[in-house]
Amino acid sequence: MAKKIVCLGGGAFYFKNVIKYFPVAETLRGSEIVLYDINEERAKRVAALGQRLADEAGTGLTMRGTADLADAVDGVDFAVGGIGGAGSEASRSIDRSFYHQADMRIPAKYGIHQLIGDTGGPAAMMMGFRSVAAYLEMCREMERRAPSAILLNHSNPMAVICRALTKYTDIKVFGICHGVQIGIGAAAGILEVPPEELDCVWVGTNHYYWFTKIVHKGRDVYPELRRRIAERQPSGNQEMSRKLSEIYGYNIVYQSDDHIAEFYPFLAGLPGGQSSLPEAMAQSAWNHAYDENEPMPDGPDDSPEAMAKFTEDFQAELDKVELPSEMSNPLRSESVVSLIDDICAGRRNVHILNTANEGAIPNLPRHALVEVETVTDSTGARVVHMDEAPVVLKGMLEKRFAWQELVADAAVTGDRNLAMQALMLDEMAIFPDKAEPMLDELLEASRALLPQFFT
Repeated sequence: MAKKIVCLGGGAFYFKNVIKYFPVAETLRGSEIVLYDINEERAKRVAALGQRLADEAGTGLTMRGTADLADAVDGVDFAVGGIGGAGSEASRSIDRSFYHQADMRIPAKYGIHQLIGDTGGPAAMMMGFRSVAAYLEMCREMERRAPSAILLNHSNPMAVICRALTKYTDIKVFGICHGVQIGIGAAAGILEVPPEELDCVWVGTNHYYWFTKIVHKGRDVYPELRRRIAERQPSGNQEMSRKLSEIYGYNIVYQSDDHIAEFYPFLAGLPGGQSSLPEAMAQSAWNHAYDENEPMPDGPDDSPEAMAKFTEDFQAELDKVELPSEMSNPLRSESVVSLIDDICAGRRNVHILNTANEGAIPNLPRHALVEVETVTDSTGARVVHMDEAPVVLKGMLEKRFAWQELVADAAVTGDRNLAMQALMLDEMAIFPDKAEPMLDELLEASRALLPQFFT
């Protein structure tokens, strides 16, 4: 069943891990895969990788790269988004880009010492502003040329982007992440059973969810899981997650403290800055290319030398990619192509997606962006009923939903007052007389990618 599929931001490193699965999908034989990127050379390099694998598989796929957005999305059935909000800078990840470094280092001057900065806090807000601006342009073109297309977003801040595009465009949007799969896999490992044998229910938003039920072959194994966890020594980057799970009586699904910390006020006002963090959290920040003791970059590194080195490294990574023997498992990892394959085949299968709640978690707003189980069919994916959110989590989540709404609205409208409201609502809030100049500095650092705030 030939389809047209576009990869938005298709020149990113991310897409080498997506493009390889298209030739494995039997339902997509003869389809056209377009790699769109403002850097056409990168898009064409990823397309060349895809064509190499497609030729090897013999499924008749065609792959091409382009910098022409109208051509890329014209008549498209699916779009896969990997926009990092860093323009065409020579950086292999958003963490290492000038823009995200500014997002991290400017708040540190004001006492906010972030770790990853892609879900909450000022850095995530800024990442959302830049990414939403780019996505909005693409979705407007899709509305004109492919109004029935389904957009599968991989970019962070996941909930902000999906909420903005759902609210301000007519394009159907789902977000794809791996946090829940990692959590289920970890629980299965502790219980010594395959992940597919666990029946799990959880509630939450992207990067922060809690198990409410864990069953193995009809038997409630949640108490056993909690007992085994209590007997184990927590890893360095899961100590806070362990303690919070003990306090609340529900286990955090994605146990990485560096993500969990973004939902609490712990990162604002550390007296010694990054050095005040627990060792594992500081190490995580360094692993994500953020060391506040390093100097602030002067600007995006787009020199000929930097671009040449990036291209060399990029191609070396592409050359290593091999054709997989089978499709990825949606219950073990992000599985973009298997999701597209299931929808095209009208195949009922379970996928974990970020989408509007629509009653899946009954006591949370219907419009709120949650990460839940969905079931596919030929029309897309529908949410599966989950449990109600426990009262402590309900309170936390509703505040996050309000923050996500403010950031989404500010990203679309360029309203600085909405941005200030988001900063004041965030768990990392600081005094307004400090937050206002911090916002000015943050916006100025990203001026080139934020025309909505400067017109």
